[in-house]
Amino acid sequence: MSLTSRHASRFRPVEVTAEGADVQARVRHLLAGLRPSEVHLLDALHRVQEEMGYVPPQAIPLLAAHFQTTPAAIYGVISFYSEIRTEPPPKVEVQWCSGPACLLKGGRNIRAALEAVLGCAMNSSIPDRAVGLRLVQCDGTCHLAPLVRVGGRYIGPLTVAEAVRLARRLKEGEQP
Repeated sequence: MSLTSRHASRFRPVEVTAEGADVQARVRHLLAGLRPSEVHLLDALHRVQEEMGYVPPQAIPLLAAHFQTTPAAIYGVISFYSEIRTEPPPKVEVQWCSGPACLLKGGRNIRAALEAVLGCAMNSSIPDRAVGLRLVQCDGTCHLAPLVRVGGRYIGPLTVAEAVRLARRLKEGEQP
């Protein structure tokens, strides 16, 4: 079933609650010019995330109605792409590279150290959302392996001891 085909059940767009009115207005504006027949769903998801920092749950029914599909189909697309998030991003995000060069040079140990010191798993944040970890794919900076990115800045080659110090500083609110 393509995303633009009508669902076989009695499809009814899900209404957005009153507290989601601002989100609804912003999402409608972002969907302007995207036609369901052209399957611009990824473009729409990127627009929403770029504007809001994430795809809020209130946007999913609106996207489903616009693209004439179900909220489940929209959520399926969102959950497939690791770049698209459904929660607000943390204040500081540590992006851990999962590329082959980083893995071969000890990247798994870097990840374990970051998760242990920060106290959060990959693709999550500490409770106050001050710092979070995110898995990213290789972007060709293999000469710095193993590495992390923080605020667009590459930090590497990184040792486990350096990763521990970095995580402690970030947890205390310091810049990398």
